[in-house]
Amino acid sequence: MAHNVVRVDNVEDLYTDIAGTYRSTATATAPGEHVDSDLAALERDGYVVLEGLLTAQACRDIGTAVDPLLGPVGRNAFEGLHTQRAYSLLTKTRGCDGIVEHPRVLALLDRLLLPNYLLSQLQAIRINAGESAQFLHFDDGMYPVPRPRPALSVATIWAITDFTADNGATVVIPGSHHWDDDRRPTDADQQVSVVMPAGSVVFFAGTLWHGGGANRTDDQSRLAVTAQYCEPWLRPQEAFTLSTPPATVRTVSENIRRMLGYSIHPPFMGMVDGMHPKRILGIR
Repeated sequence: MAHNVVRVDNVEDLYTDIAGTYRSTATATAPGEHVDSDLAALERDGYVVLEGLLTAQACRDIGTAVDPLLGPVGRNAFEGLHTQRAYSLLTKTRGCDGIVEHPRVLALLDRLLLPNYLLSQLQAIRINAGESAQFLHFDDGMYPVPRPRPALSVATIWAITDFTADNGATVVIPGSHHWDDDRRPTDADQQVSVVMPAGSVVFFAGTLWHGGGANRTDDQSRLAVTAQYCEPWLRPQEAFTLSTPPATVRTVSENIRRMLGYSIHPPFMGMVDGMHPKRILGIR
């Protein structure tokens, strides 16, 4: 079998796409009519709320898909003792694929993260009545890189049902994505409940302090799906190359396949036996 040969003359050439067969499919210009204003809000506040991205029917369909997958309540206060979760959604339903690669989200990701960024986790979360507020945290705190710094990850939380101030809407501290390592939330900091109707998403930097809100209702729950993404040179929260069977990977879109790790961060991070990981799927 003939091999495509790509000329490499110096070390700088290694940090470009030198693949001969499995060229990068990462976009750099996903359409984004609102991307400049979205990015401005994100830079200022650390988060931006995008309303009306899902229809009422789409929300019902996602709710129907994830409802039987939700497990028992959490094992600790962070997961939530009155909160149900469903992990590894890609192996269990195709119902959430559309939000993972929603064009409005991709337009932001393409400008915030390096090409071939990865999906870090995808889960459904239902906060039930009586849940306490989750302790405040920032999502990429697991990466030991000093702050202040640019975010190494970003998150989306999609409202599948309405988010209200009483039923557990996500709480954020605007501007906290700029804090340094020594700064911690105090009672003096402004905390904002991200109230938004079903079909909306809050998109926020991995450096933003936030947490699930308390559900102070007697009989209401709020359902969300969260998709999180990280730089292509970082380890994702979920090892999708282990949790997602190859048969499933073959069925998802090229965008999602790439975000699962079937891609290369130049020059060869992510390779399998010295070759592009897509070779093990037997697809082009």
